[in-house]
Parts: sequence; C-alpha cells; structure tokens
Amino acid sequence: GLKGPSIYKHFKGKEDILDALIEKVENYYAINFGSEDSPGKVPANMEELIEISLNRIKFTLTDPIIRKVRRLLTMEQFRNPGIAKLTTKYNIDSLQGLYRRLFSAMIENGSIKHNDPEFLAIIFTSPVSLLIQLYDREPHRENEAVKRIEDYFRRFAEEYGV
Repeated sequence: GLKGPSIYKHFKGKEDILDALIEKVENYYAINFGSEDSPGKVPANMEELIEISLNRIKFTLTDPIIRKVRRLLTMEQFRNPGIAKLTTKYNIDSLQGLYRRLFSAMIENGSIKHNDPEFLAIIFTSPVSLLIQLYDREPHRENEAVKRIEDYFRRFAEEYGV
C-alpha cells in the first residue's frame, strides 16, 4: 500500500532498496535452507542426505519469495555486475560451500567414501542447478525436474555412499 515517493523516505535510492531486499532474503534463505556457515544437521547416511536435499530443492522451487528473487537475480545479472557476483555467490559458491561442509562431516562419520569434499560438492550441486534452470524456464516441468533430481541423488548415493 505504499506509494513510490514514500519508499524514498526510508531509503536513499534504488541501490539501498536492493541492498535491504538482498539482506532480508539472505537471512530468510539461511534460516529455511541453510548456509555454508550454518549447514544444518549432518546427514547420518545417504538416505538422510537425499531427504534433506530434496526438502531444500522443494523449498527453492516453491517458496514464492525465493522464486521471485531467483528470477530477479537471473535477469539482472547481465545488467549489473554486483548482481552477477551475488548470483554466482548464491547459485554456485555458497551452495557448494554448504555441501562441501556436509560432505566433509559425512566423510568423517563414515557415511560417504573418502573423497575430495570440494569435488563431491561440485558434482552433487551442478546437475541440480541445471534442472532448477529448466524449471525456471518451463514451470510446467516441475514434477519432471524434481524426479530427475531425486534420481540423480540416488545415483550419487549409490556411487559415493558407504
């Protein structure tokens, strides 16, 4: 219900509005999805890894705030170098960092074969990112994308699980 000019009573300009929005969404995402600094519960086994990861995927695909912000970042990354860096941070670096930490802990607890956690994080997250992009372009393919992600997680578990 706010009018445009009223917003500028609280913010210096568009950049401040965007910064405030990003900070709010970062906190929201960290609480609901996890982050590299706070990856959440370490899965005790591969089935738990699949369950936790599928819940994260479903949150990413269905949460209206996250969907809007993901689309905004995707479009704006080509116009704004700062947004491009944020997109890389969220879609690649932070996501892989979160899973790198989880895989390190899972290697220590013996639920994943000894391997390079960085490598595992890359091969675990990359196909998922690709399928999320498919969903973003063609939302009617959500069930297909989720099924393919789940199948991929199970294949990953067979290959790297103990």
